[in-house]
Amino acid sequence: MASSDGKVRCAWGGMEGDAQYQLYHDTEWGKPVSGDPETVERELFERLSLEAFQSGLSWLTILRKREAFRTAFKNFDPGAVAAFDEADFERLMNDSSIVRNRLKISATMANAKALLALPEGITLASLLADHAPQDSRLPDAPVASQTPESAQLAKTLKKLGFSFVGPTTAYAMMQAVGVVNDHQPGCWLAAGANNLDRECPER
Repeated sequence: MASSDGKVRCAWGGMEGDAQYQLYHDTEWGKPVSGDPETVERELFERLSLEAFQSGLSWLTILRKREAFRTAFKNFDPGAVAAFDEADFERLMNDSSIVRNRLKISATMANAKALLALPEGITLASLLADHAPQDSRLPDAPVASQTPESAQLAKTLKKLGFSFVGPTTAYAMMQAVGVVNDHQPGCWLAAGANNLDRECPER
């Protein structure tokens, strides 16, 4: 069904008529991150962190808290987050504007350090590119919460020191940054080689 602006979107993209959710669907979800390498890494670190915080929650919950997360985590600058200490951890645990989960906060701090410690020539951007699916799935294949590629990406990230990034979180990130295109058929953004006849996953 078309929205009031005449555009047909993924079902979740117009969920409950939420304007913020719709804007995210239209302008960000499924689109590659671009810019200079430093900006790309920062934005990918933000996406990775927020997808981890989303685990077990609705994406809309995280989206509504996104600006608060950015403030709390210094705009997800990896260097700044990697320098967080115990006082910062306690500050975050007492910040009611974000999701206060000890494991997720600790993982975000540890992942910033892991990002800075990546071997020369390896970046989050290159890791995503290396684990992108080579072939489109069959048209009647359902959307899964994870794929062999996302499982391998999660395994690679774990070996590189990242935590709280399992296959499902890795796949959600791959969807969010356009490594895979899971806009449902009929959605005005569904053009592209990877768009298949299947429904979008619930966020």
